[in-house]
Amino acid sequence: MAVTVEKALEIIYTHIKTKPLKIMPIEDALDYVLGENITASHNLPPYDNSAMDGYAVKIEDGGKCVKVAHTIFAGDDFHEELKHENAIKIMTGAKIPLGTQCIVPIEETQMCEGGVLLPHNLSLSKHIRLSGEDIKKESLLLRKGERINAYTITLLASQGITHIKVYKKPRVSLFASGNELKMHFEQVKSYQLYNTNTPMLLSRCQEFGCEVNFIGTANDTIDSIKEHIKSALDSDLIITSGGVSVGDADFTKEAFASLGCENFFEKIEIKPGKPTTFGRIGETFVLNLPGNPLAAALNFELFGQSVILALSGDHSRFLNTIDAKMKEDFDVRKGRRSLIPGFFDGEYFKVCEQFAPGMISPLSYANAYIMIDENCAYLAQNAVVKIIPIKFRFTSNHIRSLITV
Repeated sequence: MAVTVEKALEIIYTHIKTKPLKIMPIEDALDYVLGENITASHNLPPYDNSAMDGYAVKIEDGGKCVKVAHTIFAGDDFHEELKHENAIKIMTGAKIPLGTQCIVPIEETQMCEGGVLLPHNLSLSKHIRLSGEDIKKESLLLRKGERINAYTITLLASQGITHIKVYKKPRVSLFASGNELKMHFEQVKSYQLYNTNTPMLLSRCQEFGCEVNFIGTANDTIDSIKEHIKSALDSDLIITSGGVSVGDADFTKEAFASLGCENFFEKIEIKPGKPTTFGRIGETFVLNLPGNPLAAALNFELFGQSVILALSGDHSRFLNTIDAKMKEDFDVRKGRRSLIPGFFDGEYFKVCEQFAPGMISPLSYANAYIMIDENCAYLAQNAVVKIIPIKFRFTSNHIRSLITV
């Protein structure tokens, strides 16, 4: 019996447990998921420092010509106290000397006999970065489950943290099945096809931070498929494409069943991709996708990505949507949830002009898709839809205004 999309996702998140932890240097942790809470070990800035190249002064000396006897550079260990009617020249980032009440930028002063002339109406603490104003000691810096990026590494480095606990990356093994399939580095005959699904899924898993193994292409026999399965059982997840329908040469489910695969669902109320199957052999999860390229891709984006996110320990593991407006009217056949690929330009979603489960070209155009309710038969131009991103670096092919007014 086919399950709903919601039930399929619930099953995935119910059965999958996150990967175990390991310790690694922060320089190597990019795109891993943090396995512990990180608390700040010290204030940032660690001391009051100057936000400008200027002069450390006292408020009451505003409008006066003050003497300048010293210059402090960032990194200097300066201990003298600032006195009235004196100023200390200070560079950005340098530690504020004792007795300082504000910093006056160099460009706001004038030279005078014996020193510099300060402006009137000085403000207390102006241009002073106070200790702890960015990060306070013992505050929560990063939460368990956050994905490490360049800016989280910046935070870690600011605290002198060298190693962190992270979740191990999911290990994924991939193979396709079909006598007609050849790899792109092989010669194809007139009755054969290139295997496009495996390179696509392999690359996408790598984009999601997985360690990926390509097992090869299985023939349409139970023995060949079983051989490929056995070589992949050291993985966290096996992803296959093809052989999950009801044709005479569709042996994938039978081969997995013969090795003890427990299927959690075998069909989904969705179009395309109804025969998508999810199960487990021992500790290895299995996702069987359709052989048609567009169907395989869209169902991977919906279900495969969810499996990988659940394994990864990422607390942002649930797919999200962005509201967009339909670029044009669109008719759809009612009766089953439909995955519709298209392009989101930041405001409008334009459905691919041509798409079918067996097509490949829509995948290069589409950067998102929508999932249309089974009771919906028509989406009018400018109707608000929920797009699910596929590939975002959110850029444009022409210059756009970046200003909020």
